Amino acid sequence: MTVRPLRLTLALSALLLAAGAVAGEHEDNRADNALRVMREIQSVPDSSIPDRLLDEARGIVVIPDTIKAGFVLGGRRGHGLMSVRNPDGTWSNPVFVRLTGASVGFQAGVQSADVILVFRSERGLDNIINGKVTLGADAAVAAGPVGRNAAAATDGALRAEIWSWSRARGLFAGVALDGAVLQIDHSANRGAYGYGITPRMVFEGRTPTPASAPIVAFRDELEEATNAARHARRAVPAADPGAAQAHPLESAAPATSAPLTQP
Repeated sequence: MTVRPLRLTLALSALLLAAGAVAGEHEDNRADNALRVMREIQSVPDSSIPDRLLDEARGIVVIPDTIKAGFVLGGRRGHGLMSVRNPDGTWSNPVFVRLTGASVGFQAGVQSADVILVFRSERGLDNIINGKVTLGADAAVAAGPVGRNAAAATDGALRAEIWSWSRARGLFAGVALDGAVLQIDHSANRGAYGYGITPRMVFEGRTPTPASAPIVAFRDELEEATNAARHARRAVPAADPGAAQAHPLESAAPATSAPLTQP
C-alpha cells in the first residue's frame, strides 16, 4: 500500500532536482555573460569605468544584451546581476535582476546593448533590495564618463546616485535610461541559490545552495577590477602631484558600505 506513494515521492523529487539543474545552468550562462561584459569593457582603458567611480561604488549592476525596440512607442528588457559592497570593502555574491521600461518619442529600430550601472549611494540600493527602483524617479541617474582617469563633467552629474554606461550593437535613436525599472529577479535567484532566499541572504552568503563557479567568477572579477582601480588612484599623486588636486572631490581612501536596510 505504501509502494505507490513512495514511488510518486521519488519521481517528484527527481523532477524537482532536474528543474533545479536546468535553472542553475540558465543562471550560470547569465553570470558568464556578465563576466564577459566586465572583462571586455575594463580591458580598454579609453572606454572603461573611471577608477574613482569604480573604487567608490556602493553597488554594481551588469546587464548583458539588453534589448530595446520600438517605433514611436518603445520598450526595454534585460537580465543581469547586481553585487553590493560589503562593510569590509569586498564585493558580495550577486543577486539576479531584470531591467524593464517603456518609452515614448522619436525612435525606430532594435538595439542590443550591454548596460552597466554604478550605484554611488545606499538609498538606491535599499530601494532595489526592498523591491524595485525607477531610474530617474526614485534615484537620479546620469550618463557615466568613460576612461579610467575621466572626471565627472558637471556638478549636476556629481549629484547623481547612479551612473550608467552602455555598449550598443545595433541602430536606435532617442535612447535613455530615465523611467526604466530595475528589480530583483526572484525566479532566477531561486534557480541559482535555492528556495526561500532573500537578497540579504545572498549578500551575506547565507543561501541554501552555494554560489556556482560562474557566479563566484563574476564576483572575483569585480574584486580584481576595483583593486586595480584603487591601486591606480593611489599611484596618481606619486606620478603627478598636481593630478590629485585637479579633482578635489576625489578621495584617496577606498569607499566602504554601511549595512543596508533589511528587506
